[in-house]
Amino acid sequence: MSELRETRLEKAAALAQLAQGPYALRFEPSHRTAELQERHADLPSGQERDVAVAVAGRVMTRRVMGKLAFFTLVDESGPIQLYLDKATLEAAQPDAPPPGAFGQITALVDAGDLIGVEGTLRRTDRGELSVKVTGWQMLCKALQPLPDKWHGLADVEKRYRQRYLDLIVSPHTRETFRRRARMVSAMRRWLDERGFLEIETPVLQSVPGGADARPFETHHNALDLPLTLRIATELHLKRLVVGGFERVYELGRIFRNEGVSTRHNPEFTSVEIYQAYADYHDMMDLTEALIAEVCQQVCGGTRITYQGTEIDLTPPWRRATMHELVEQACGLDFHAFDSRELAAAAMREKGLQVPDLADSVGRLLNEAFEQTVEADLIQPTFVLDYPLEISPLARGHRSKEGLVERFELFIVGRETANAFSELIDPLDQRQRLEAQQARRAAGDLEAQGVDEDFLHALEVGMPPTGGLGIGIDRLAMLLTDSPSIRDVIAFPLLRPEPRSEAAREG
Repeated sequence: MSELRETRLEKAAALAQLAQGPYALRFEPSHRTAELQERHADLPSGQERDVAVAVAGRVMTRRVMGKLAFFTLVDESGPIQLYLDKATLEAAQPDAPPPGAFGQITALVDAGDLIGVEGTLRRTDRGELSVKVTGWQMLCKALQPLPDKWHGLADVEKRYRQRYLDLIVSPHTRETFRRRARMVSAMRRWLDERGFLEIETPVLQSVPGGADARPFETHHNALDLPLTLRIATELHLKRLVVGGFERVYELGRIFRNEGVSTRHNPEFTSVEIYQAYADYHDMMDLTEALIAEVCQQVCGGTRITYQGTEIDLTPPWRRATMHELVEQACGLDFHAFDSRELAAAAMREKGLQVPDLADSVGRLLNEAFEQTVEADLIQPTFVLDYPLEISPLARGHRSKEGLVERFELFIVGRETANAFSELIDPLDQRQRLEAQQARRAAGDLEAQGVDEDFLHALEVGMPPTGGLGIGIDRLAMLLTDSPSIRDVIAFPLLRPEPRSEAAREG
């Protein structure tokens, strides 16, 4: 690697002596490569078209055959071939210093370099649309070579660690992030068109809340104030509803100090949406319509394939209660248990685990759901009516004691969305948050604390409200057929490389 780098440094010095870079200030392309491919699809093989074009991009391959050379140049839209003819180049640039324009480009340009070229169009005898080059400019000399067999690397994490290389050599990776960007834009557009306002809320918070999660901790030096990164946008968006905004949302980054897996990254993206005078039934309708429309725009339809399984996102979606799904899966009717001990004994008889922290019938119901149901919810399913104990910010169910008006959306065995009829009773909310704080004091580091300012806002008065959160990364996984959350986060969190390994890689 060091020898290759030294050779490229020598070429960079030679380019500088020729006043050819090696690091240009600007270049003005006339077209993207995909535009040329589309506009001139009718050009017959072996024919030329005298139209002036200028394109810029990265050289991916190069073949030199005597007085002819063929380079593949790729810009953001795709590839095009460069047709380099010695006679044409030298006629166009007769004053080029030795070894001439053709000799310079073939000797000093390597795969990985960024160049700009001017010329006309030619379709080769083999049918390849090409830019017949009459002039060229080095835009950036690459000192590091591109990987020869990127997809054969045993270390998959290298694709995430050096994402820039992954993007250069993998059209599939580039398409994944294009599709994610279109997904986010479509989601914002859908909400904006329906009167929702996106309002930004603080990332640095003195009291983390809105979710059961362990926060990242930091410190503000000037104020000498301990702070955390937000674990949700919920409580500040609800303050906005109190203040009179009837439809608000925020799409942004969330930070949770938790483990890393194919489904979890400590830094992720979510959208939270709040609609006054609505309940969780309204939010189910909204969720179906929003995700189906986004899928239609990004994927061209509402039937997609994820990891070999066809998923139908055409509304309406299945709706079932947590109690119903658990009873169907393992035969346990949690309505029949009036004590934790009875529920725990029944779960053990079925071979299910009974964690010590699951200290109520409701928490054990959720455990049974996670162990027996969750992974099998492949087609989109709204799971309704969660236990009160695990839903401290959701309104109590209007007709089912001990439950709340909450749903989670599961697709391909993963939670993708979470929504409530929001709790607007400030006294009830205080009791729930104080119970959470007691659990935190007892050792549950993911339990929430008491946010006095939020409780004060509720006492000012909040209208009946439906709230919804959607995991952007998990939805992106679904719509890009990606098996890991790292595939849809441009720069996922990774352990630093050992210095010796980094040094070996140059």
